[in-house]
Amino acid sequence: MTPVAIGRPLPPLKAETTHGPFDTASLQGRPFVLYFYPKDNTPGCTTEAQDFRDRHAQFQALDCAIYGISRDTLKSHQNFTDKQSLPFPLISDPDEALCGLFDVVKQKTMYGKQVRGIERSTFLIDRQGVLVQEWRGVRVPGHADEVLQAAQNLAA
Repeated sequence: MTPVAIGRPLPPLKAETTHGPFDTASLQGRPFVLYFYPKDNTPGCTTEAQDFRDRHAQFQALDCAIYGISRDTLKSHQNFTDKQSLPFPLISDPDEALCGLFDVVKQKTMYGKQVRGIERSTFLIDRQGVLVQEWRGVRVPGHADEVLQAAQNLAA
């Protein structure tokens, strides 16, 4: 499958989430955010999830859905969701199908070692299913606000 690109529609996507099946066909007519993060229950990922959680009502007011994605299992995601009171679904991508499509798996240095991991990245998709904005190599502080602003601009 060809990697996604700004200005092009996403291909049909299906995956399992903490709230049941994810299918982009069911999101037609609704903007949504896909944010990829490295791992449940780690400091940066927890802060990012909390930031999206704390702005969830503002995204909902725009009819904009939020989905977090990592390679963690649904069981891990459910524990993370329960612990952090996350109101949005988390997508499990253990085979890296979505990670590959969005080209977010990179070689990273962690504790002095080279590891393959998810580069924190976020994608905003419009009502027609077209990728309109992306953030790669995200730094957590202020990021959820930046995505919310982009969603507000999209709605205007």
